[in-house]
Amino acid sequence: MRAILTLFFRYLYTTLAWSYDAVAWLSSMGQWRTWQTAALCIYPGPVLELGHGPGHVLLDLENAGNQVIGLDPSPQMSAMANRRRKQAGASFALVRARAQQLPFAEDFFCAVIATFPTEFILAEETLNECFRVLITGGELIVIGLHEITGKGVFDRFASLLYRFTGQSGEQDPNWRTPLENSGFTVSLESVDQPRARIHRLRGVKHRAD
Repeated sequence: MRAILTLFFRYLYTTLAWSYDAVAWLSSMGQWRTWQTAALCIYPGPVLELGHGPGHVLLDLENAGNQVIGLDPSPQMSAMANRRRKQAGASFALVRARAQQLPFAEDFFCAVIATFPTEFILAEETLNECFRVLITGGELIVIGLHEITGKGVFDRFASLLYRFTGQSGEQDPNWRTPLENSGFTVSLESVDQPRARIHRLRGVKHRAD
């Protein structure tokens, strides 16, 4: 059952992309968009979002005052984000590509952000590419697992569902290792929200001595 649910969530990025927002809202009991706000910040330079999905975070980042580029390999998600951009009159850029081969120059972004990504985010190729495109002092921000702290029956159901798919749980110190192997200085952080605790993995690129 866990494998079936995991496969279903992956299809949400392709053939079932039209249902993504509804499924995310229902499965999180309305918390999904609140969880994503744990990634928001104002940066002094360009920001890249990996796996931008339907474009909500891109719009949030731009509205906060950032210069934003979104990257996603899914044509369905690119189309959805493009519609959202046009409807909002936004200017964020969209690029169809894989995180393992970023089509950007070295030392370009102030931040690279991924909210609730799949396992691609911890692949060596992905992390090496993120390190390459970040400026010195730039940050890789990964909003990963979460703990649903709400006590209502629906919150308990959502917590069980996400734990079943491996998307909810406590912080694991081993998360540091892949980022450190790619050269990042790593910190694990938690963001408390009204009905959840969001775990944030932050990797900073420092100049080699």
